Order: sequence, then C-alpha cells, then structure tokens
Amino acid sequence: MDDLITRATSGDERRRGRAVAVLPVGSFEQHGERLPLTTDTLIACMIARRVADDHGLFLLPPVTVSYSHEHAPLAGTVSISAPTLYAVVDDIWRSLDASGVPGLLIVNGHGGNYVLSNLVQELNVGGPRVALFPAPEDRRRARADAALTSSAEEDMHGGEFEVSLLLHGAPDAVGAGIAADDHSAPDRTHLLTVGVAGYTPHGIIGRLSLATEAKGRALLDSLSSSARAHLALIDGRRTAGEGARSGADGAP
Repeated sequence: MDDLITRATSGDERRRGRAVAVLPVGSFEQHGERLPLTTDTLIACMIARRVADDHGLFLLPPVTVSYSHEHAPLAGTVSISAPTLYAVVDDIWRSLDASGVPGLLIVNGHGGNYVLSNLVQELNVGGPRVALFPAPEDRRRARADAALTSSAEEDMHGGEFEVSLLLHGAPDAVGAGIAADDHSAPDRTHLLTVGVAGYTPHGIIGRLSLATEAKGRALLDSLSSSARAHLALIDGRRTAGEGARSGADGAP
C-alpha cells in the first residue's frame, strides 16, 4: 500500500514539466467490522495512482478526512464540514494554478462529498480546468466492464465495488470473513435524515461476498480508460467538443 502515496521529488516534477495534477479525496469513516476506516482513501489513491501513471500526470497526496456526517453514529468516523472541504480543495487548486499547473483531476472516493460537485462547477465558469472523477457514467461503465453482479443501488457502501478494488490493490486491508457482512437496503429514501445507521446494523450496505481481485483489476482498467475524456477537456489536448463527445458515447 505504500506506493499509493506519491514519493516524487521536486526534481521529478521539474523534469516532467507542466502536467495536469491528480488529487485523491477519500474519507475516514466506518466501513463495517472488517474493512478499514481509510477504505475510501485507499480506493481514491489507487485510482489516482493508476490514472497518473497511465497518463503521465502530477500525483498529489490524498485528502484523508472529508464529509462523512451520514456515518457519524458509527465508531471511528471523523468528519470535516462541507465548507471546510470546499475550502481545502479550492485552496489546493489555487496553489496549483498559481504555479502553472494546467488542470486538476479530483478523484473522489467518497459518495458523500457532494460539495465537490458545486466547487468544480464554480471553478469552471471561466473555462474547463478542473474535473471531478469518476462521474456516475464512468462508474456505470466500470461496473459493466468488470461484470459486477450487484446493482449500483444495492452496492452503496463497502460492497462489491469497493471490496473488489481493495482485493486488487490493497488486499491486506480486507479482513477475514467479509461474506458475513452482506446486507441489502436498496431503498434509502430517508438517508439524509436518519443516516447510514438507519439502514444497516453494522455499517455495510452491499454484498461483499461477490467481490474478487479480478473484478477490482477490471474496474481499475476501465476507470483509467474513462479518465482520458476528462483529461482531454482540462488539459487542452483536444477541443472541448471532442472531449464531450468521447465521454458521452463511452469511447476511451
């Protein structure tokens, strides 16, 4: 897992030259009895590392604590407020922009970081410079490419998608006996009111038993391919129209 965090030097980045930066944003929140509190951070780092390596980008260290208030009653969860997360990522981008970095790809590993969508929209008012990844379409494509069995609706937290990625990139983080934690709660109408604890006794919503290392590898392959269209929009290698068409039709 050590290679998920960049060890690049100033000299490495000087020799690389101007390149889009990749910022993993995770969380520090409960993921049941057998998955680490850093699950979302590990996954964000895994995706960010793969995308940076495949596309020659400037990999940043992760934001490790984010907006996880929906998990607040469950042990181990630590959160910052939405305005604080907004300000941290906004400041990171402004620092990058001032140093001449052409764009920023934010790799979000936690679905509750809704405020990042608002931030990215605001930062792009003057033109596309920042992208939030993966988009829902990217996740749907990855699920299909990896032949996941569970639906996106039932695979909400600590299920097949996340555990498959961990089994591929950080297998030591997955505890023994995860199949015992399978839990279904596809209808979560009042999630914002009652939180995750209102729908699960142990913090998991999904079927961990379906996860495999091979699915995790396929998910990562698909996501790295999907990142290409986002990068084309924010680093100027193609016109915005070409990038938008590529993302819309699912072509890499």
